[in-house]
Amino acid sequence: MNSYAVFLRGVNVGGITIKMAELKDALKQRPFGSVKTLLASGNVVLTSDLPAAGVKAEFEECLREAFGYDAWVVVLPAERLAELVAACPYPPDDAGTHSYVTLSSDAGALAELYDAGTALDGVELTLLGPEAVAWLAPAGGTLDSPFSKLSSKPKYKSSTTTRNLRTLIKVRDAAADLQGGRV
Repeated sequence: MNSYAVFLRGVNVGGITIKMAELKDALKQRPFGSVKTLLASGNVVLTSDLPAAGVKAEFEECLREAFGYDAWVVVLPAERLAELVAACPYPPDDAGTHSYVTLSSDAGALAELYDAGTALDGVELTLLGPEAVAWLAPAGGTLDSPFSKLSSKPKYKSSTTTRNLRTLIKVRDAAADLQGGRV
């Protein structure tokens, strides 16, 4: 049984509201075990015998059937999430800036986003791997930051989602708990 972290895109914003208890109930009908939701913002850890691509397909189908919206998720094996968190050079807590990681299910889209982001003035980005880019935003100015505006463009909607580093640490730890602390 493999442990995974699943990150939902656009949940509980923009008119798509899903109660985490209802999500957990819907997922019981799928080939997932040990399902745990975190922070009511579309973060899930679970176990499955499926590969990551199978988890993604099953999860998205479940969301579409149970909640009636065109759903997209990013799925990472627990070990890979731990590697990405460890690779992030930015602090999880800082008074002047917030650390974010944009996750992607499409390496090509993320590479394009990264390249476009490096062309922006005053944007600090770090490519963590083919599925993640870490970036900084000024405290209180995340939505107005140039990279936030770039990454929220419709062309990235189906393949990316962003979490602050503190959230990823919590998800990493929850996924490790599913594996008895091994990640």
